[in-house]
Amino acid sequence: MTTAFDPPTALLAVPNVTEGRDRQTLVAIAAAFAHAGARLLTHEPHADPDHDRAVFTIAAAPRVLSDALLAGAGVAVEKIDLAAHGGLHPHIGSVDVVPVVYLDAAREGAACSEALVVADRLADELDLPVLLYGALAGGRTRAELRRGGPAELARRLELGELRPDFGPARAHPTAGAVLVGARPPLVAFNLELAPPAGLAEARRIAALIRDGGEEGLPAVRAIGLQLAHRGGIAQVSVNVEDPLRVALAEIVAAVEGHARVASTELVGLAPRAAFDGWPDALECRHRATLEDALGL
Repeated sequence: MTTAFDPPTALLAVPNVTEGRDRQTLVAIAAAFAHAGARLLTHEPHADPDHDRAVFTIAAAPRVLSDALLAGAGVAVEKIDLAAHGGLHPHIGSVDVVPVVYLDAAREGAACSEALVVADRLADELDLPVLLYGALAGGRTRAELRRGGPAELARRLELGELRPDFGPARAHPTAGAVLVGARPPLVAFNLELAPPAGLAEARRIAALIRDGGEEGLPAVRAIGLQLAHRGGIAQVSVNVEDPLRVALAEIVAAVEGHARVASTELVGLAPRAAFDGWPDALECRHRATLEDALGL
């Protein structure tokens, strides 16, 4: 019999919510995930006040995972009003994105099925418009759907320019919409630039190193930001969609071709191989691997 958490069969999910400042709200969401049977793989979500965003990493067996995601999403919809949030990270919903993650090809089918179940239930039980992305939507990207933010998404839905895959053809009045996908592990990773590099330099570097840029790294998405809660430090924030192809050390080297990297941080968990060749002298806050968290 499959238990709620069994590493050889477990699926992961990495729900992101648009709240990075209210600890009580984040504790309530985490408790809902756990109460419904999922295991939280990090002691606390990765929360950031500038991004105004928190990232949870949970694991459970199929079916148990969808129950947990619905429970946590329900608390988020109840407590997070998009009108009160204006963080730097692109977003379109209180529960912004819900990826179901498979660790190997044998679990890909189960992850896709679970993601579709989650999408249907988010729409049916929480009255959210759900937009699929990635492999479940012919390769459509999160960036395409987030462009212009919640107001632009609401306009596109209202005019019929964009149709949800599940749920109402209108944005939720306080929670917006939600993106759902199924994917292998990716790595969310932030690099803080040493002064005097500022926002303009961070944006320039992000444009150069992202996939499609002049120095583009494959399957790397990047944006440049300035962190008011960190004294105005400039940050290059990246998603590495194929961390077995592009190690984090390669991203550090690419950025340091233009500005000194003062420190870095991992958001969530990363495959152990993502740290191959890591420069030992460089700090990486919250460094932790999927394999260690799963006991593999």
